[in-house]
Amino acid sequence: MASMASTFCSSKLFGTTEVRSNGASLAQFNGLRPAENMHLPSPGNKPSGLISTSVQLHVMVAALKCRKIKAMASPTVSAPKRETDPKKRVVITGMGVVSVFGSDIDTFYNKLLEGESGISLIDRFDASNFTVRFGGQIRDFSSTGYIDGKNDRRLDDVWRYCIVAGRRALDDASLGPQVLETMDRTRIGVLVGSGMGGLTAFSNGVENLIQKGFKKISPFFIPYSITNMGSALLAIDTGLMGPNYSISTACATANYCFYAAANHIRRGEADIMVAGGTEAAIVPTGVGGFIACRALSQRNEDPAKASRPWDKNRDGFVMGEGSGVLIMESLDHAMKRGANIIAEYLGGAITCDAHHMTDPRSDGFGVSSCIAKSLEDAGVNYVNAHATSTLAGDLAEVNAIKKVFNDTSEIKMNGTKSMIGHGLGAAGGLEAVATIKAITTGWLHPTINQDNLEPQVTIDTVPNVKKKHEVNVAISNSFGFGGHNSVVVFAPFSP
Repeated sequence: MASMASTFCSSKLFGTTEVRSNGASLAQFNGLRPAENMHLPSPGNKPSGLISTSVQLHVMVAALKCRKIKAMASPTVSAPKRETDPKKRVVITGMGVVSVFGSDIDTFYNKLLEGESGISLIDRFDASNFTVRFGGQIRDFSSTGYIDGKNDRRLDDVWRYCIVAGRRALDDASLGPQVLETMDRTRIGVLVGSGMGGLTAFSNGVENLIQKGFKKISPFFIPYSITNMGSALLAIDTGLMGPNYSISTACATANYCFYAAANHIRRGEADIMVAGGTEAAIVPTGVGGFIACRALSQRNEDPAKASRPWDKNRDGFVMGEGSGVLIMESLDHAMKRGANIIAEYLGGAITCDAHHMTDPRSDGFGVSSCIAKSLEDAGVNYVNAHATSTLAGDLAEVNAIKKVFNDTSEIKMNGTKSMIGHGLGAAGGLEAVATIKAITTGWLHPTINQDNLEPQVTIDTVPNVKKKHEVNVAISNSFGFGGHNSVVVFAPFSP
């Protein structure tokens, strides 16, 4: 399950003194191997001599086999230029959400602008014995008009959220069922990922196995557990036959999907891609698992104040859920069909820290290189930050941003998670919608619970009250367990 979350956990949260039943702590493990004898050098540094002999031998053998291959950190990164070919320019023509604030895009963003917290006590299951009893739980969700009753009862919530957000995004792009029937649906793909998949379906299947035996496992156990099912079910529902798969990179998932979807369009493999992320992990297994990681805030007495990015009194992230989906389309195709163009996707980047299973690099090298690779030469003045409200992660991200931008005086930066919690694999999808709404409305939502800002945070975090701000170019950051870094770049559309 290590790949099923985000770089929101710091060594402080994963205290090195926590010893599991096998005698090892999470912080002692790098990937799946004990890290005690593997102190790898930072980029640009010489080996410290602490790498074990056996590891050195393996490295030498690999080097002899692949002597023509060299890997080195580039001292400078050239930013990609803005695409000019209409067939390769990627625009956003529709958006869909399922969120703690409902499934209407305008309501979702208006609640964010108001600074309303969607965090409350969990009542989906009895959490009274859990040390964390709150989260961004979705209530009163309705799939009426999108999923028939029989399937609605069977589906894991993660796939219900995906189908509704995806269908709403298609409707927003004027791509309803009747319109799709007239189009070449082999040129329309789906790429919606999940960090944790059907966690309820998986938990129920394991419970039935243990309590009642394998004959009582539902035939839907495997299909509704695996992470590719969101893209598959949405395609089955709409008849979309283009590129179809899922990506699971923990809480960087949705951004990875946007990045890959845009590349399908730019390579000429699709005209339209339905892309984003979905998650429904506020269940006993999900909450209990993150409690065991020591990743969550324990502010049970005041849940609405628990998610507080960059604040000195932050104590961990708050779990959220939902789905965020974009309709990404080639400019050429969008213009030919007379689509309403909401914004433009300029590009993105993905990198890996290659550092630790859960901890971010404190120097922010992986993140800063990812941001630099994604950017145009100039113009960024808004950052929708990953900002999970963890001790190490928040500052590592700020340090990375400062490394990339010499002058941050014109940049505004906010944290959507302060109000809706951490949507895990859906986070990037929900935050992409918030980023694009900032572009189209000219208003930035606040980062709430900013009472005692860390002194290292010198960038305007839009504390507690929304701000008017004309966005030139915006970036949205998402990072995941395993060191997965992702940045996507959006801008107002101009022909």
